[in-house]
Amino acid sequence: MPEDVIVATPLEQNAVATVLADRYGLPVQDVARQPIGQVTINYRVTLADGRQVFVKRYPSEARLNDERGTIRLATAARRAGIPGAPVLANRSGEVIDTSSSLAVSVWDWMPGHVAAHLTPAQLATAGRTLGRLHAVFSGLTTESGLVIGGRHDAAHAWRHVDLPGMYATIDRLLDLIDQRERDGHADAFDSRARDTLIERRAMLTCIPALMADLPEQLTSQLIHGDYAPVNLLWTGDTLTAVLDYAPPVPFLAAYDLGRMAFYPHTVTGAPTWPDAADTFVAGYLTAHPAVPAADVRACGRIALLQLLTSLYGVKQHYLAPGLDQRALDEFWLLRHQAARTLLDHLDATDTLLADLTGT
Repeated sequence: MPEDVIVATPLEQNAVATVLADRYGLPVQDVARQPIGQVTINYRVTLADGRQVFVKRYPSEARLNDERGTIRLATAARRAGIPGAPVLANRSGEVIDTSSSLAVSVWDWMPGHVAAHLTPAQLATAGRTLGRLHAVFSGLTTESGLVIGGRHDAAHAWRHVDLPGMYATIDRLLDLIDQRERDGHADAFDSRARDTLIERRAMLTCIPALMADLPEQLTSQLIHGDYAPVNLLWTGDTLTAVLDYAPPVPFLAAYDLGRMAFYPHTVTGAPTWPDAADTFVAGYLTAHPAVPAADVRACGRIALLQLLTSLYGVKQHYLAPGLDQRALDEFWLLRHQAARTLLDHLDATDTLLADLTGT
């Protein structure tokens, strides 16, 4: 797991140590905040016996039933042979402890590091692992006690983009930037944000046609939901853990596939990004040959649409700053650049994916 640390306050350290000692029977030696995550506050904890655990602290507004669902999904994946971190239950057998002011889950610390840019061998392994994961999850959609109840298939809602709402949000953000400029508070990010938002506003006209071109029948099942380089741990070319599953609600399998194959850091990192996508998807197909060709062919467009329809990062900057807003600012700029690149190379990406499926 990540090696970097930041200083946890004495109050934090005491609160985490108390929960681990009282509820898990784990005496603590040291608590270190981790500079990762935009939703949870995360700690690397060294125990009195020298072992280490990863503690995930949920915000007060977290939907803990959803979080329990993600843990069930991660556990099902581990049981099927997907590498991952085991969750530790508290003295009451619960995977999330809510006995104090901190709602936490505790996990074994896993060896490995995050690789921002994957080697060809890592890409192939990551592709095969996602293929295995989708093959396993394809049979879990109706499994009792796993899927979060009362949720509709999210794929239907995803296809119906609120374009007027997106225009309105972009205009609101541009107004806020203009106000900062009038007040003399504008900075370098404001200038870049304005340029990207104006460009994104113009790009929105592409969305209806791109969405209409998607096949009506695409596989919707349980997926990882956040399969990306930041959630994969490596020791050399060996994948040691897949982390941070999304809640178990059925969604497009092609979303997982496209998100990783055309991840922003990959698409913006080198002109050889199509080769990286080819290697990843080829690995996926070796492990999941039963996947419909339509899902594979659509994954590039779905990745593009997900980028085009999201203002993640820049919206937080002006409306509700995240835990690490600087990272979100950088991610917005990368995602926007990736969207522009994928839009410019749409035909070539379609051809690459069609060749991989032989269709």
